[in-house]
Amino acid sequence: MKTGFKFGVAVSGLVTMTAFGAWAQDLPKTMVWTSYDVGSAGYAEASAIADAFGKEFGTRVRIQPSGSGIGRLQPLLQGRADYAFLATEAFFVAEGAFDFATRDWGPRELRAVAGRPAGITLIAAGDAGIENVEDARGKRIAFVAGNPSVNVKCEAILAFGGLTLDDVEVVTFPTYGSAMASMTRNESDATCTTPTTSQLYELAESPRGIHYAPLEADNAAGWEGLLKVLPIMSPSDEDVAAGLEEGEIAKMAAYRYPVITTTAEKSADDVYAFIKSLDESYELYKNGTATMSRWTLEKSGKPAIDVPFHEGAIRYLKEKGIWTKEDDAWNEKRIARMDALLAAWEEFLPQNEALSDEEFSQAWMARRAELVSGLN
Repeated sequence: MKTGFKFGVAVSGLVTMTAFGAWAQDLPKTMVWTSYDVGSAGYAEASAIADAFGKEFGTRVRIQPSGSGIGRLQPLLQGRADYAFLATEAFFVAEGAFDFATRDWGPRELRAVAGRPAGITLIAAGDAGIENVEDARGKRIAFVAGNPSVNVKCEAILAFGGLTLDDVEVVTFPTYGSAMASMTRNESDATCTTPTTSQLYELAESPRGIHYAPLEADNAAGWEGLLKVLPIMSPSDEDVAAGLEEGEIAKMAAYRYPVITTTAEKSADDVYAFIKSLDESYELYKNGTATMSRWTLEKSGKPAIDVPFHEGAIRYLKEKGIWTKEDDAWNEKRIARMDALLAAWEEFLPQNEALSDEEFSQAWMARRAELVSGLN
């Protein structure tokens, strides 16, 4: 997820500027944020926003990049960072899933401030015979070893077509890059990813060609199946994608990357000031990368998202007329799910002390699956 970046901020250092906005006192003088590695879209976008905060409000931001979800989360949970620009690990840690299904982790309570929509769907080689998701039955689907963020999204998208992993041939590749390039090499027929990954442009120009299996917004049964697997996505019309002709639209799902996340204990006033700053400095950072225009709060301040929205963010979104009764209902349901998981964890932990680490993780993932199936 590499991207160009136009602001030229210091790498992993202090972003400082001298121009002050009219209400700079509402923000702290310094902040610490975590993000993906230098060179990633998450780092570039966090840097562009930090640069805008410096220009507009005189706030100094130190960005701590990390290549792992745990590395991005630990400073936030330990109180050493104010905000984290996360990917789907925000959802996983809130659920205590995958890497976080361990004694040391388990579900943790987090809150979202905003999250930029990113499109994703089942992307197939043009000659693979996959017009719609349901056509993927029996086809070779590329997964990435040790990458639940990619793989669980693909599992959810397959569910849109009424398919499970048993209905397809999962082909696991050692790296994200090799998985994305596997269709061009005819080592797979389809995968699930964002539509601007560099390898997809190669696929589009190859003899195989490229096709985007549509996730139509009006397919109620499809969306019900998808959201049972991963309840953090929503319909999205994408007009920027490899091989897509100008003026064409691809019907995809949108997840959020990056998700600006903080703790539930973070002051509502602090979060209110942060999201207000994010909104009022938008003109300064919206052209920082090709996708940063999607940080407008009409897009980034709406469910579905990985974790519930923070009350401070909701206060500002209501003032702006963006937050609706339907959004309130979504947030309350999401908080209820998180509360149920936290309660189940407190009960599960002492009851399973004797299990090995592997057995413990498997048992918790099974308990979590049982619990959330009754909540959906």
